[in-house]
Amino acid sequence: MTQETFSPAVDENPAHGHSAKAALDSSVGRDGANNSRLARLKARRKLWLQVHLWLGLIAGAWLVVIGLTGSILVFCQEIDELLNPGLMAVTPRPGGEAAFRPLDEIIAAARKAVPADAKQGFGFYPRHDAVAYKLAFSVPAKAGGGTDERQVLVDPYSAEVLGTRLLKAAGDKLPRTFIGLVFELHYDLWLGWDTGGPLVGIVCVLLIVSVLTGLIVWWPLTGKWRQALTLKRGASTERWVFDLHKTTGLYTALVLLALLESGIYMNLPEQFYTLVRVFSPAVNRYQVKSAPPYDRPSITLADAVRIVAARYPEGRYDWLYGVTEPDSAYTVCKHGLAHLSRFVGRACVVVDRYSGEILHVQGPDAGTAGDRFVLWQWPLHSGQAFGWTGRMLVFLAGLACPVIYITGVIRWMQKRRAKAT
Repeated sequence: MTQETFSPAVDENPAHGHSAKAALDSSVGRDGANNSRLARLKARRKLWLQVHLWLGLIAGAWLVVIGLTGSILVFCQEIDELLNPGLMAVTPRPGGEAAFRPLDEIIAAARKAVPADAKQGFGFYPRHDAVAYKLAFSVPAKAGGGTDERQVLVDPYSAEVLGTRLLKAAGDKLPRTFIGLVFELHYDLWLGWDTGGPLVGIVCVLLIVSVLTGLIVWWPLTGKWRQALTLKRGASTERWVFDLHKTTGLYTALVLLALLESGIYMNLPEQFYTLVRVFSPAVNRYQVKSAPPYDRPSITLADAVRIVAARYPEGRYDWLYGVTEPDSAYTVCKHGLAHLSRFVGRACVVVDRYSGEILHVQGPDAGTAGDRFVLWQWPLHSGQAFGWTGRMLVFLAGLACPVIYITGVIRWMQKRRAKAT
């Protein structure tokens, strides 16, 4: 069989000969330049593929743990209430939230359920009208030093204590509740905050690079977008695994990037704020302290709530931070402030425990651009920034993490076997 060659037709008119040849040479030149550029891009993609591969192998297993626990934590309060109905469920009364007993009564009742030297820390305001107040106390351990973390559940309508539970004893390495276990696995891999917290933050940084290099590797250099965006029907097992890996990663990439970036905020806060402050001033509300002198009478948490209510009369409270040290400040958070922001209608207000002065407001209507950027981090991480849509996106992105990792490992093993044969 002879091989035929294809030559473009050349105008036989001598007057047109030179122009036709010039056009042909120009076309060949463009094709050559395009081929050369494509070859360079493919070479670079091989480099990014190696970066993506090794980052995935190093940090991918942790992504599975962080992703699955994150999916559970999207519904942490609902799950906790489902597992502990006797402690947390209450019978709604006419008027709902308007029928709640004053917060002073709620806290006084909770204090009677713990030793006198207990310090009130973080608390959950009832998220709807059929659940209890959840107030945490640090209680000095009777032996061995340290503190026990206890939670007191109080009926908002009667101020009756429904019960108490031990969240974590002084000598415990792990929490004693299911949600507590999942929470610490998610945030510090059960290694303790000092070790595991920064480690998870570093993993988040590596995984951001992994996601970005994955997008670079995915990008269709030849313009075959349909092939890049879909699963090929009737494909081989190898091709199906590859397509599942790339499409799952692609369609969850934006959510994963937001979750990983906000994870850095939570696990490496100092480094995160340092970077934010390069672009705009920002205040870490957890570091805001009450002003001295510290021997003055202190206002109550209920007083702080009333101060916040004067600024934000709408919405519903959610997080209530008590004061545990002389220089501590109260923090009261509210959500449902839809008139301030369509997506992040949330504000946290820090109040001086002695003067009642508002020391800092982290809200969509206050602070610098840096402060407002930080305000987005928790709503993004939890999915609450976009209501149920956001929560479901975060939930599904967490479930996608093991799919991305497992298909990536399988594809790597397939390629190793192919090279060995």
